[in-house]
Amino acid sequence: MIPRHATSPSRRAPRHARRLRSHRALKGVALVTGGVLLFGASSVAAYAYRLDSNMATINTASLLGKPTVRTSVTATPTATPTAVDPNAGEAVNILVLGSDQRTGANAILAGKDPSMASDTTIVVHISADRSRVELVSIPRDSLVPIPSCLASNGKTTGARSSAMFNEAFAIGWQAGGDLASAAACTGRTVQDNTGLTIDHFVVVDFIGFRDMVDAIGGVNMCIPRDLHDNYTGLSLTAGQQVLNGTQAIQLARARHGNIGNGGDIDRIGNQQRLISAMVNQVLSTDVLTSVTKLTSFLDAATSSLTRDEGLSTLSATGLAYSMRSIRANDITFMTIPTAAAPSNKNRLVWTSEAATIWANMLADVPIVAAEQPAVVQTPVPGSTTAPPATTAPAAPAPVETKTAGREAFTSADVTAVCTA
Repeated sequence: MIPRHATSPSRRAPRHARRLRSHRALKGVALVTGGVLLFGASSVAAYAYRLDSNMATINTASLLGKPTVRTSVTATPTATPTAVDPNAGEAVNILVLGSDQRTGANAILAGKDPSMASDTTIVVHISADRSRVELVSIPRDSLVPIPSCLASNGKTTGARSSAMFNEAFAIGWQAGGDLASAAACTGRTVQDNTGLTIDHFVVVDFIGFRDMVDAIGGVNMCIPRDLHDNYTGLSLTAGQQVLNGTQAIQLARARHGNIGNGGDIDRIGNQQRLISAMVNQVLSTDVLTSVTKLTSFLDAATSSLTRDEGLSTLSATGLAYSMRSIRANDITFMTIPTAAAPSNKNRLVWTSEAATIWANMLADVPIVAAEQPAVVQTPVPGSTTAPPATTAPAAPAPVETKTAGREAFTSADVTAVCTA
């Protein structure tokens, strides 16, 4: 049961670094404006149609249902919906799923399993005032109740009192044989365990993710130590590197070798770092001002996505435009807090902190509290207190880093330090 409060948990929240504050959003607006002036409005509209037609769609509306657990009154919209942003004034929750097919053109890992799996699940929360984006990863190994699901062919599945979270996707796929059934069953599981309403779905295949990375010329990341995983073929040396699409996918999938013990937390941390690095890179001048890179990225992105029918390119563009003031330190990544399951040390259960995170998201308040600035003591006028003795210059303070996957961090935070 989700508690009736929105108190932030006692975990360290992201430090809102200022060094990455920039006018990135203005660059994006300028690029769009320049595109209209250069190509004409009709050409831009034609390109938007092309992007829209790149994406496959699924109809999940009739399969999803509403949360069976809801502990907060729906907030009154703070703005009037428009054609630009049809959800203006309302918080938006998007469920992002990474599909892992072991056969066919989209297979990353070889195998004979014809089923579809989803080992990556992120709940993306966009605040009603469009000032925050919060991405919460759910480990596949979490033990949760899975509700009865409705498939597109009319079949219903039996509820399970405790199962691995990612089984919901497989259950829906087996019942309906399609992506809509799989995504909707995962959505129902999220809704029933969090109280949130899932407004939209985005499913990304790994081949498409690889192509997105290649389209922007690779992703610049700090690799703090040598990494290897024979299962995915990952082999990276320590240092600042530009990962190509294949290397990025290998890192995103790795959870063996010296990455971890086969569990999901370390893999989630690498996925969060990858997404954060891509966000920073796509928002950089190099991508936004390069027509070739930007169009290649948009083509690759839309070709790799499957979305619900309600999330058109037009509505997504309007949503993105309404978020134009967001900076890197307004984008928060975290993993839902977990602990080892008493019944199985290789499985996870959500902690009481998890209930607080979902309650905050439901109430549309920051999921973690902002850090308070250090209090600087200033002398009282007229005070006879002697000034501090002169000391030698202090050594440079170590760079504060956040542990991705285990701590909340923003796209402006440092998650690894490289000396090479």
